Amino acid sequence: MYRLDGKKAIITGAAHGIGKAIAARLLEEGCSVGLLDLDEMQLKATVEELSAKGEVFGAACDVSSKEDVQKGVAALTSNLGSIDILVNNAGICKVGKLLECSEEEWHSTFGINVDGMFYLVRAVAPEMIERRSGTIVNIASWMGKSGVAAYGAYCASKFAVVSLTQSLACELGEHGVRVNAVGPGLIVDTKMRDESEMKRKAEGLPDAVQRAQSIPLRRAGYPDDIANAVVFLASDQAAYITGETIGVNGGLWND
Repeated sequence: MYRLDGKKAIITGAAHGIGKAIAARLLEEGCSVGLLDLDEMQLKATVEELSAKGEVFGAACDVSSKEDVQKGVAALTSNLGSIDILVNNAGICKVGKLLECSEEEWHSTFGINVDGMFYLVRAVAPEMIERRSGTIVNIASWMGKSGVAAYGAYCASKFAVVSLTQSLACELGEHGVRVNAVGPGLIVDTKMRDESEMKRKAEGLPDAVQRAQSIPLRRAGYPDDIANAVVFLASDQAAYITGETIGVNGGLWND
């Protein structure tokens, strides 16, 4: 459908949840994929599972470490060759008020959600520039456009993802490289959501089922909903779209 046969993609945070769903969809569209994730055991299981769909490689990687990113990208490109699509999906979400957020939680949130994107782009984009071809899709959040109580660090990091997406689009457009983002809303069936729900329960906050009732579509989203948007943005059907953050949130508007 999206004519991605022969394309090569790297997806971060791809061992489970949204990243895994993105990898699966790209494989279905004919891509070869490289998966980066810190969870080495789950990464191996995901590579084995997805290999039935196409060519898959994996490399354990802490995206908050420049050295890890450089090694991980080198390992994947040694098998894949030149990268056409980069999906910066790796992320963490810490629930808690800013005045109660530890410095460790603050720095780890930015280390993965922002520094990880920075390191991956710097590792992959130069070769895209040289070829004058490539697409980058960053996973932001609906909270990247509106502050939310108890999610201060996460919101700030996702605001950064949105602004960096816009800046990169301006800088790389003349070289034929497009940069966009997807802003997921309330997405379930992910490790991040499970961890967040446990913390919300402990804080006495409404759970995902309750919160979904305030969404116009009256349901939470799923990893496949995000994967479908990513594949579109990575394809030539989005050839004149860059610098955008596409909300995939069931109508949970925040502009």
